[in-house]
Amino acid sequence: MGSDTPLLDGIHLPCDLRKLKPEQLQKVADEVRADMINAVSVTGGHLGAGLGVVELTVALHYVFDTPKDKIIWDVGHQAYPHKILTGRRDRMRTIRQAEGLSGFTKRGESEYDPFGAAHSSTSISAGLGMAVARDLRGGDEKVVAVIGDGAMSAGMAYEAMNNAGHLKSRLIVILNDNDMSIAPPVGAMSAYLARLLSSRSFFGFRGVAKQLMSRLPKGVGRTAKKAEEFARGMATGGTLFEELGFYYVGPIDGHNMDHLLPVLENVRDAERGPILVHVVTKKGKGYAPAEAAADKYHGVSKFNVVTGAQAKSTAATPSYTKVFADALIDEARRDDKIVAITAAMPSGTGLDKFAAEFPSRTFDVGIAEQHAVTFAAGLATEGYKPFAAIYSTFLQRAYDQVVHDVAIQCLPVRFAIDRAGLVGADGPTHAGSFDVTYLASLPNFVVMAAADEAELVHMVATCAAINDRPSAVRYPRGEGIGVEMPVHGQPLEIGKGRIMREGTRVAILSLGTRLQECLKAADELGERGVSVTVADARFAKPIDEDLIRRLAHNHELLITIEENAIGGFAAQVMTFLAREGILDGGLKYRPMMLPDLFIDQDSPQKMYDLAGLNAAQIVGETLTTLRHNDVKPAQTA
Repeated sequence: MGSDTPLLDGIHLPCDLRKLKPEQLQKVADEVRADMINAVSVTGGHLGAGLGVVELTVALHYVFDTPKDKIIWDVGHQAYPHKILTGRRDRMRTIRQAEGLSGFTKRGESEYDPFGAAHSSTSISAGLGMAVARDLRGGDEKVVAVIGDGAMSAGMAYEAMNNAGHLKSRLIVILNDNDMSIAPPVGAMSAYLARLLSSRSFFGFRGVAKQLMSRLPKGVGRTAKKAEEFARGMATGGTLFEELGFYYVGPIDGHNMDHLLPVLENVRDAERGPILVHVVTKKGKGYAPAEAAADKYHGVSKFNVVTGAQAKSTAATPSYTKVFADALIDEARRDDKIVAITAAMPSGTGLDKFAAEFPSRTFDVGIAEQHAVTFAAGLATEGYKPFAAIYSTFLQRAYDQVVHDVAIQCLPVRFAIDRAGLVGADGPTHAGSFDVTYLASLPNFVVMAAADEAELVHMVATCAAINDRPSAVRYPRGEGIGVEMPVHGQPLEIGKGRIMREGTRVAILSLGTRLQECLKAADELGERGVSVTVADARFAKPIDEDLIRRLAHNHELLITIEENAIGGFAAQVMTFLAREGILDGGLKYRPMMLPDLFIDQDSPQKMYDLAGLNAAQIVGETLTTLRHNDVKPAQTA
């Protein structure tokens, strides 16, 4: 701890913060901001959103009695200042690293994290559940949900608000408006209105007014109530929230302690149902590079604090995301029916590049994966060729739409599934572990997994060519392996794999980018005298039955490899082998997939070691299964 953070050095928990005077809090916020910038510059991670809520975080922990009072941070990547103030400052330089702090809120990490969150728009639902539980047991703690305006684009947030308005439980929602301001704060007048609207006297006045209106003739009372609500809504932008049953306060300046503290104290002490406080903040606040480029500093690699320059990748090969974007652009140049859809992740999915060339054919629907899928289905009904580019872990949020709106109707929606497999620092909340299972179980689907970046180009072309059913191609985060790239993608024959290496004793059938580890394993096994065939399945559905039949009949052992959980590609293969009676003929079959557990953040190499899907584990599984004396020992240097 440095002498440049004298106040923060004395704060180990929020109870220490609450010993300070209000006029000291801005200095605390300044020290938290500097400490966070220094920590993230060393580790990388999420930066912009956290910088924007520093004052709000300090004010919340000062006003509310945490951890008794519950603060639920939506998404979680805005919670770095919260971690600094809740006993984790000395571990901030371990964030997103093996055995270090999570990049998001995590229940097992701290009692100050009442709810784990890495996907957006969950805070109001979780907070309402906690508030109702409090009411059922007769508790008196306060529940505060902090949700960003990006997260407010998801329908789940409005479903929760609608339910909260109906139940009338005491719940405080802080709308952190940090990007597209719903209504701008207007200085002293805005602050005055917010304090007035949140004050006990105004709450009391409204109560008296309601009693008065209840005694008026029905039509007059209803009209007066609506007039009051809409008058306030026109001045403050809160009409929508009032209609959902929330008492709206704001907007207020989220970087001004003199505005924040009295309003938060007022809503804390209010004895009424749900309240929404509209707080306007600036993403990246207090760090010029992040303020100037909020998108580039949302998530960062290690960077120079003075210049803001981020460490650049030294990879010689393009990322899978870039390869996908370039391949889709190439297809779209030759087919004006191709359109692209993203759910608030244009740069993360590469569709920002597509949008630069085809702005009218690119649709960012916000954090609304359910809508994205059904929107794509609607486009498909009219003869367009929609590509929905969504991370594997986020597509989970739209599974009912995939089933009901796409698969059952057999609509040719194309799913580009980024971040398939294990993803490193983002840990289990962002791992693409389940998409093969949840898509390949659906009738009518074509499901592909790219083994390398050239295969991804061909699979994008394959999706574009499929016009009679839905299709999906999955690919990982990170760079390709450096294979020679095709000029244009060529559609693959549906349901046909390829032989990469011929052998006689063991067959390894790989789905996805573990193919390179399979080839390494084959090399080592060859040195031990075990002849190995390696094949790339390409398709999880439909599977290549001829290829599997051939591998099974001509080898002693068949191993399948996939970067997916139980129930995926191996289940398809095993079902086929059982129905064909091949397993009755003495074939040894071993499926290797992601283990039945959530793997914490680490380097991808170590995560795949733990998962048992690197070359060494493939060799080990092969030798253990064979158990023959004619396997030569490993050569020593």
